[in-house]
Amino acid sequence: MDLSMLRKGVLGVAGVAFAAGVVAGPVAAATVESPAQAAPVAVAVQGDKPDTGRLMPHGVRGEQSRIPLDAEQTGNVKAIIAATKKAGMDERAAVVAIATSLQESKLENLGHLGDRNDHDSQGLFQQRPSSGWGTVEQITDPEYSTTAFLKGLKQVDGWQDMPLTKAAQTVQVSAYPDHYAQWETQAADLVAEHWTS
Repeated sequence: MDLSMLRKGVLGVAGVAFAAGVVAGPVAAATVESPAQAAPVAVAVQGDKPDTGRLMPHGVRGEQSRIPLDAEQTGNVKAIIAATKKAGMDERAAVVAIATSLQESKLENLGHLGDRNDHDSQGLFQQRPSSGWGTVEQITDPEYSTTAFLKGLKQVDGWQDMPLTKAAQTVQVSAYPDHYAQWETQAADLVAEHWTS
């Protein structure tokens, strides 16, 4: 065998071993950390997620409903959470807002539905321009409509101490005031999942 070919073969194997070591090095180093070093990271991540007690402080009332969400609906969940944070409100406010939107529009940013529509209700919260919620363009903007809902919620004395359906109904003045309650578990699950994402 030619000495130069043997040298190339050895160097090739050494190069592969070196590359594997570089790639595996940080991973191997991460797995060698002591439990004391790894624990705070796990605790910090868990600490960022809201706990169920804060999300549903009054428990749930009645049977719960749940629907699968597509990408648009999940985007609207994230928009509601972002607007809630921007308004300086907590996770419970996001649960109330998401449950309300689940009832009003199934988290879809609805335009005017013609004969199927309740008056001129539109957007995530089925807010009405004729009732002073804003223009059509405003109430079909997820950030604006959420902010408008939260502004109404802030004006409800003691909303934090009310069952979800009563807080939502006080803002929305729906013909079906008890229907918001059925979405509390899914809304809480969505806030727990997306609050820190």
